[in-house]
Amino acid sequence: MAADLQAKYQKLAQEYSKLRAQNQVLKKAVVDEQASTTVLKEQIKMKDQSLRKVEQEMDSLTFRNQQLAKRVELLQEELVATETKGKKNKQKSSDSTSQHSHQHQSVFDEDLQKKIEENERLHMQFFEADEKHRQTEAVLRERLEVLERGGAQHQAEVDGLTQKYMESIEKLQNDKTRLEVKSQTLEREAKECRQRTEECQQQLKKCHAELNSRLEQVTSIIQEKVSFNDTKHWQYNTLNVPPHNRRHQLKARDIVGQALTFVQDLVAALLNFHTYTEQRVQIYPIDSATDTISPLNQKFSQYLHENAAYVRPLEEGMLHLFDSVTEDTVTTLETTVKLKQFSDHFTSYTCFLQKILPYQLKSLEEECESSLCTSSLKTKNSELHSDVKKMTSVFEKLQNYIGLLALPSTKPEAILQANSSAVFTQLAACLHGLQDVMKDVSKHYSQKAILEQELPTVTQKLQTTNECILTSLVSLSNVTGKIATYFSNNLDFFTAPTGYGPRAGAGTMNPLHAESMLQCKRRAAGYIQALKKPQPESVPYVEALAHRRILLSSTESREGLTQQVHQSQEKIAKLEQEKEHWMLEAQLAKIRLEKENQRISELEAQLAGSSSRQLFLPTPESPSAQPTPEEEGEEPGERGLGEPIRSASLIGMLTTKSEEVKIPDEECREQLIKSHYMSRVAELTSQLQVADSKAVHFNAECRALAKRLTLAEKSRDMLTEEVKLANQNVSRLQDELTTTKRSYEDQLSMMSDHLCSMNETLTKQREEIDTLKMSSKGNSKKNKGR
Repeated sequence: MAADLQAKYQKLAQEYSKLRAQNQVLKKAVVDEQASTTVLKEQIKMKDQSLRKVEQEMDSLTFRNQQLAKRVELLQEELVATETKGKKNKQKSSDSTSQHSHQHQSVFDEDLQKKIEENERLHMQFFEADEKHRQTEAVLRERLEVLERGGAQHQAEVDGLTQKYMESIEKLQNDKTRLEVKSQTLEREAKECRQRTEECQQQLKKCHAELNSRLEQVTSIIQEKVSFNDTKHWQYNTLNVPPHNRRHQLKARDIVGQALTFVQDLVAALLNFHTYTEQRVQIYPIDSATDTISPLNQKFSQYLHENAAYVRPLEEGMLHLFDSVTEDTVTTLETTVKLKQFSDHFTSYTCFLQKILPYQLKSLEEECESSLCTSSLKTKNSELHSDVKKMTSVFEKLQNYIGLLALPSTKPEAILQANSSAVFTQLAACLHGLQDVMKDVSKHYSQKAILEQELPTVTQKLQTTNECILTSLVSLSNVTGKIATYFSNNLDFFTAPTGYGPRAGAGTMNPLHAESMLQCKRRAAGYIQALKKPQPESVPYVEALAHRRILLSSTESREGLTQQVHQSQEKIAKLEQEKEHWMLEAQLAKIRLEKENQRISELEAQLAGSSSRQLFLPTPESPSAQPTPEEEGEEPGERGLGEPIRSASLIGMLTTKSEEVKIPDEECREQLIKSHYMSRVAELTSQLQVADSKAVHFNAECRALAKRLTLAEKSRDMLTEEVKLANQNVSRLQDELTTTKRSYEDQLSMMSDHLCSMNETLTKQREEIDTLKMSSKGNSKKNKGR
C-alpha cells in the first residue's frame, strides 16, 4: 500500500510540474501577444495622426481652391465688362489704350492658366493622397480585425487553459491531501495490525502450549482409563452415531432445492418437446386431417403420446429426494435412499428415448424421401439424425452415472468413497456435453424450420408447430446450460469429503444402521427436550406467610367494610325518602302561605272598604250585635259559602258576604304533586330534546368524519404512490449519479494518463535538447582547439 501511495504521489508531482511548465509557456505566449497588440495600437495611432494631417491639408487645399475659383470668376466678370466697354469705345479709343488692354489681358490669361494648372495638380495630389489613405486605412482595419480576433481567441484559450489548470491543480491538491490522510490512516492501521499480529502470535503460542499439555493429559487418561476402543474395529465403529454437520446439511438442502427447480424446468421443456413433436408427426409430411399417415408415424405418435408417463416421474422423484434431505438427517450417498427412486425414473425415461429413437430416425428418413424435400432439407435432416443419436447416447451416459451414485444407498461396498469424486466429475462433463448437443439440435432445427417456411405448400399449422418446437428446444438448451453450470459450480461440494461416517474414518456406513441411529438420535433428542420443561416459579416461604397474613386481615376488614357499606346505603335511602317527603311538605306549606297572604290582603281591603261605609250608618246598642270572642277567633276561611261577615266600628256595623272558597287539603296536595310531576316531565322532555339534538349533531359529525376518513385514505394512497415514484426517481437519480461519477472518474484517469504521457514527451524533448546542446558545445570546443 505504501509503495502504491508513493507511486501515486510521484505521478501527481510529475503532473503538477508538467502543469507548471505549461502554465509558464502560456504566460509567455500571453505576454508576447500583449506586446504585439501594444505595437499594433501604436502603429494605428501613428496612422491616425498621418490621416489627420492629410485631412487638414485637404481642407486647406479645398479652401484655397475655392478662393481661386472666386478670383477667376471675378476676373472673368472684369474681362466681360472690359470687353463691353471696349466695344463701345472702339471708335474713341486710341492705339495706346488698345495695346494696354491687350497687355493687361495677356497678363490675366497667363495668371489664369497658371492657377488652373496648379489647381489640377493639387486635385491630382489630393486624389492620390485620398486613395492611398483609403487603401492604408482598409489594410490597417483588416489587420486590426484579424489581430483583435486572434487576440480574443488567444485570450479565451488562455482563460480556458488557466481555469482548467487551476481546477486540475485544485483537484490534484485535494487528491494529495486525501492521499496523505489515507496514507496516515493506513500507517495507523498497519501499526495496529502489527500489534494485533504480535498479540495473536503470543496467544497462538499460549494455545499451542495449552493444547499440547491437554493432549498429553488426555492421552495419558485414555491409556490409563479406556480399556476398550471400539474405533479400532470398523464392524463396531459403524454402530456409533456419526458426527452431525448442520452447515453441511443446510448447504445440501439448498443445492437439492436448486436441482429440484432445474429438474422441474427440464421436465416442462421435455413435455413440450415431445408433445409438439407428436403434433408435427401428425401434420408433416402428410396431414392426418386430410389423409392417413404412415404406420411408422402412427406408431411413433402413439409412443410420443405416452411421454408424460415417463417424464413426470422425474419431477416426483426429485421432489421426494428434496423432502428426504432435512436439517436433522445425515446426507451422504449411503443415506440418500430416495436417490435410487430418481435413478429408476431416469432409467425408465432413457429406455423410452431408446424405444422412440428408431421411429424418430425412420420418420426423418421418410421426410427425406418425400417429394417436397429439397437437398438442403435433406442435409439438415441428416444433421438432426446424428444429433438425435448423440442426445440419446448422452442421456444413457447420464443414466449410468446417476445409477452409480445411487448404488451406495443399497450396496455401500459397491463403490468406494474415493471413486465417487471421479463419478461426479464425469457427470459434470456429461452435462456439458448434453448442453452442447441440445444447442446443436436447436440450431439445426431452426435452420430446418426456415427452409420449410420457404416451401410453397407449407401450412400455418406447420409453422406454429415448428415455432413451438423451437421454443421448447431453446428452453431445453437453456435449462441444460443452467444445470451444467450449477453442477460445475457445486462440484467442489460434491467431491469434498462429507465429514460423515464412523469415528476415526474407518469403514463405510450401512444405510440401515444410519437410519436406526438417526431414529435413536431423534428419540434421545425428544427425551432431552421433554426433560427440559420449564418449572413453575416458586415463592419463598417467608413471603408466602406475609401474603397469608395480609390476605386474612384483608378478608376480615372486607367483611366489616361491606357491612358498613350496606348500613350506609340503607341510611342514604331513608334519608333520600325523608328528603323527598319534606321537600313536598315545604312546597305545600309555601303554597298555603301564599294563599293565606292573598286572603289577608283581600280581607284588609274589605275591612278598609267596610270602615269607610260604617261612618254613615247608626251603631246598634244591643250587645248581641258585638261579636263574641269565639266568633272573632273563628277564621273567615272556615265559614260556609255565602256566610256574611260582620265588621263593627264606632259608626255602625257592615255586613258583607265572603267570596272565598275553601280548597280542601287533598285536592291541593294532588294539584301540587301533579304540578311537580308536570315540571319533571317538562324538564325530562327538554333534556330529551337536547339529547336528540346532540345525537343529530354527533351523527352529522360522524358522517363528516367518515367522509374525511375516506378522503384521508385516498390521499394516503396517493401519497404512498407519490412516495413510491419519488423512491423510484431517487433510485434512478442515484444510478445516474453513479454512472456520471464513473464517467468523470474515467475521464479524469484518461486526462491524468494523457498528462503523464505529455510530461514524458516533454522530459524526452528536454533530454534531447540537453544532449544536442552538449554535443554542440563539444563540437565548438573541438573547432576552437583546431
